[in-house]
Amino acid sequence: MSIRFLHAADFHLDSAYNGLTGEQAKLRRREGRALLERLHDYVNLNGVQLVLLAGDLFDGETTYRETIEQLIAALGGMRARVFIAPGNHDFYSARSPYATLAWPENVHIFQTRGIERVELAELGCAVYGAAFTDPAQETSLLAGFSAPDDGLIHLMVLHGDLGQEASRYDPIRAGEVAASNLDYLALGHVHSFGGVRAEGRTVWAYAGCPEGRGFDETGEKGFLLGTAEPDKVDITFVPFALRRYAVLSADVTGCSPEDALRAVMPATAADDLCRVVFTGESDAPLVDIKSLQERFAPEFFHLELRDETRLRRDIWERAQEDSLRGLFLRELREKYDAAEPEERGGVERAVRFGLAALDRRDL
Repeated sequence: MSIRFLHAADFHLDSAYNGLTGEQAKLRRREGRALLERLHDYVNLNGVQLVLLAGDLFDGETTYRETIEQLIAALGGMRARVFIAPGNHDFYSARSPYATLAWPENVHIFQTRGIERVELAELGCAVYGAAFTDPAQETSLLAGFSAPDDGLIHLMVLHGDLGQEASRYDPIRAGEVAASNLDYLALGHVHSFGGVRAEGRTVWAYAGCPEGRGFDETGEKGFLLGTAEPDKVDITFVPFALRRYAVLSADVTGCSPEDALRAVMPATAADDLCRVVFTGESDAPLVDIKSLQERFAPEFFHLELRDETRLRRDIWERAQEDSLRGLFLRELREKYDAAEPEERGGVERAVRFGLAALDRRDL
């Protein structure tokens, strides 16, 4: 017998989305609720039997009632058994939505720090899990656990920080995973899919978050789809995000900032949230950053521009000129040579702005 399961985590529903406009943030929160319906449809259309949700479904205590109701409805409509292991953002307490609202019969929420076992005889498996009951969990929830050799498939869902012994968020050790005798450990807390790993006979993975929320969460986001049978687990990453965060490098060496930006603009710019970092060499500051932002912003869902260009290497050659430009460059070169490495960027910027003034370019 094999089991088809879905592993997801870290939805962080109703996040603030700092850095976006108010309307964009509202839209992103609506899209987070729509994600629940999309996930519901995927589960039912693809014959998923188990859904393992590894915590931080909510971003905090400010979750809207509408969002919670949509989550309950989406999970309740899944033709699958659903297991939730609350994490540090959505920890289980007497005041949490997990305790105060009625959840569907097919949804099981782990409520304590002790590992709980739920046996599903019809699927030939046992599902284990535990919950954060505070915003921090400074000891490993997995410590001392080992699944029995009873012929069942053993799956566990946990929120935790594997390999980070100083972590305050369930610091799981690799040795504990190896000793667990599990077939699969579904983890939440890390917001990127880092591949499928194994310790001993136990396969484990982080699903990452299904939607990025900032430029520290770039790239494809989604969930994991797996099949499990005794002594065999296969996992596939399924991209599922509506929008992607991307940090792009645009080299202005030998071309205009406009051309450099066009060269790196993704085909999906209208849906994406992009930070474009101008790099390369120039002899003048990118004085039109604001106008570039205004010009290109409509072509992206969200756009940020940053100037990290450096002074053109041959600019100092004109320091020998018998001119105001030469005098200016000689004085700044002395300051540059005397500056500490971390201070030289400031001198370079002064050179570029000074040259722009000498050339009467608008700043």
